Amino acid sequence: MNYKEMGFLISRYFILMLLAINSLYLFYAVFTPLTLYPSYLVLKSIYSNAILNAGIGTISFGEDSIELIQACIAGAAYYLLIILNLTTPMSLKMRIKSIFFLILTFLFLNITRIVVFSVLFLNGAGYYFDLAHKLVWYAGSTILIVLLWFANVKLFNLQTVPVYTDWKGIIEDIFPRER
Repeated sequence: MNYKEMGFLISRYFILMLLAINSLYLFYAVFTPLTLYPSYLVLKSIYSNAILNAGIGTISFGEDSIELIQACIAGAAYYLLIILNLTTPMSLKMRIKSIFFLILTFLFLNITRIVVFSVLFLNGAGYYFDLAHKLVWYAGSTILIVLLWFANVKLFNLQTVPVYTDWKGIIEDIFPRER
């Protein structure tokens, strides 16, 4: 590993440490409005009586309302996707494309999930809402992140493994194989 590669490796992990300082605050600060407003706009196109109260993260529909709590925003999922991206060696250009793909795809899927669950709830399909919500909450979110990461690997033809490839390179530099 040359000095330039080592510098990029240190920079990637340093960025991860900086992101971890304020826990997930940064992710919720960025992705709450990016999730709340588009969800509201889509729901407003379906239900003309939709009213947004962005201050408390609720969308009201006459008597009913939905609240987008932190779990709905999924800040931890964005953080996990960033961790996977930054712990995988790749060129800067590919990294930027990969981050945009991961973030935008997850944002789109999350907004779609919120809209579908809201429609189920508002149309009186309480049983299906509860079932779908629990399935997605307990298993679906993890499966979605894994599938999204594998799609990223396939799309960008990644030949490296998060963390492992970095450590393998460091260990090989410290203990070179004799030939």
